[in-house]
Amino acid sequence: MALKIGDKAPDFSLKSKQASGLVDVKLSDNFGKKNTVLLFFPAAFTGVCTQEMCDITAGLSSYSDVNADVVAISIDTPFAQEAWAQKEKISITLASDLNKEVTKAYDVLFPMLAGVGDTAARAAFVIDKEGVIQYAEQTPTPKDLPNFTAVKETLAKLK
Repeated sequence: MALKIGDKAPDFSLKSKQASGLVDVKLSDNFGKKNTVLLFFPAAFTGVCTQEMCDITAGLSSYSDVNADVVAISIDTPFAQEAWAQKEKISITLASDLNKEVTKAYDVLFPMLAGVGDTAARAAFVIDKEGVIQYAEQTPTPKDLPNFTAVKETLAKLK
């Protein structure tokens, strides 16, 4: 069942490869402190995903200015994500959902992308400091980007 505005966001703990090594990324670490923008994307090293993450990186201050963390999730390994981030100068947190548990919990699994297997669909969620979903969107196709204007408008309304 698709998650919707007003639902409690499923918590998670995923691995991210940082300069210090593998670290845990937990949604609940932001509860009571920051709002969170969760971006699901199909695969590192692909054109649309690269453009999306580079654009978000370039405009990261517009999210931090409204007290929001951005976390991008794909089914790639943390090591592939790190190599991609270094190559493309992506500075947002990339988290690996290799076993697809979080992708399934958020109901954004995209079956058989390009005939190679199941991936995360392209989707965006805004989760407030209390862990409640305030914005939810899955794009019609992996080539479509989320409505980032609506994401930012939602964030602007949150304290």
